[in-house]
Amino acid sequence: MQKDYNVDIQKLFLEMMLTNAELYTRVMNIMNSQNFERTLRPVAEFMTEYSEKYSLLPDVKQIKATTGVQLNLIEDFGDKHTEWFLEEFESFTKRQELERAILKAADLLEKGEFGPVEKLIKDAVQISLQRDMGTDYFADPKTRLHKYFNAGGQQSTGWPQLDRLLYGGFSRGELNIFAGGSGSGKSLVMMNIALNWLNMGLSGVYISLELSEELTSLRTDAMLTMMSTRDIRKDIDSTELKVKMAGKKAGDYRVKGLPAQSNVNDIRSYLKEVQIQTSMKVDFVMIDYLDLVMPVSVKVNPNDQFIKDKYVSEELRNLSKELGVLMVTASQLNRSAVEEIEYDHSHIAGGISKINTADNVFGIFTSRSMKERGKYGIQCMKSRSSTGVGQKIDLDYNIETMRITDEDPEGYSDQQAKYRPAPSPNDIMNQVKPQSTVVGENIHLPEETKRVVADVRGATLKSLLKNLQN
Repeated sequence: MQKDYNVDIQKLFLEMMLTNAELYTRVMNIMNSQNFERTLRPVAEFMTEYSEKYSLLPDVKQIKATTGVQLNLIEDFGDKHTEWFLEEFESFTKRQELERAILKAADLLEKGEFGPVEKLIKDAVQISLQRDMGTDYFADPKTRLHKYFNAGGQQSTGWPQLDRLLYGGFSRGELNIFAGGSGSGKSLVMMNIALNWLNMGLSGVYISLELSEELTSLRTDAMLTMMSTRDIRKDIDSTELKVKMAGKKAGDYRVKGLPAQSNVNDIRSYLKEVQIQTSMKVDFVMIDYLDLVMPVSVKVNPNDQFIKDKYVSEELRNLSKELGVLMVTASQLNRSAVEEIEYDHSHIAGGISKINTADNVFGIFTSRSMKERGKYGIQCMKSRSSTGVGQKIDLDYNIETMRITDEDPEGYSDQQAKYRPAPSPNDIMNQVKPQSTVVGENIHLPEETKRVVADVRGATLKSLLKNLQN
């Protein structure tokens, strides 16, 4: 039943505030004279102006003399009425603000100005009184610490070295950014983390504003089946069988291509539609990538990257909190980072605006020669939850299947060990054969050296095959 906040109720609100000044101080941040009936607006305006100037409320005689409206103090007014007033005044304010926001939104829609509409409605809906008094620091330290470390739980990335650096992994409601130069493999890093999470039973969505859905899926096929895209083309039937078999144990996964310059509302709408139509519980969202997303709350020139990225980062982080998901995205490094062996904030395209908002930021170190040697480097550039800033980790990379793994046995917990990918015959051969192309066929080695190399390779192959059988 919709409540009717008529002029008598609004007058009662003002009288209760005059009777108990503490009530006024608790609602003054959401009080707006424009929410009252026309006859009562002068009273609300006078009360606000008077309290700001003299730090106390006017009495009923002053109000009568100034506005012509007679208010009366309430006798026997006790604390038992306080909760009713706070709940009703909050509801009244929210409804009035929402009504005016809708009217303004209609005018904006007629003018074709869609961006500010969401902010108007959102600001009105979010109006509320602050009843939460925060954490009593000394009251219960043990419960407080458990709440921090166990709230939502940190989710392993599937890479133990990165987990250790982050004190456990990523957390829901946070924004995580991987930054790299053009062709550095930002998308591959995100796809690999997504696959790690799928293998752990999580469900998620990969949103690409650059690559097609088919190409994104093909790369994941290669990582999942441990087959190169060349081999997949030759044997599509085997690929289909392997993917379907893996899908029986993995979480649900959707790959969605959106146009570049899409905004956070487009992403939110898609995620809501996925949940409605498929009943899928979204645990993680990968957005490829941040630099191609436009803000909702303001109109900016796409070339003004600093301002654009500031708002987009804030909106993505708010979306992550709103949905309670693990969110990972990527960003471009600028040209000055090409020859660097260590990254800092100045190397991020668009400047520091997105770094200030993100919870974790990582730089990707890679090159053609590193990939051929089977290595990927990642440096922590920012972390709010750990002291890992500046530290680097080396991950293993299979250039054929594009799979990035962490061959760090000591880093695997019992829970993580079962998600560690088993070595395939391709992996074994890649470990045995030379990984670098520096030594060519025309290089002549002494016969004794060749025999030693052959013996070492043979012993390595036997050892690896034995481990595989075990």
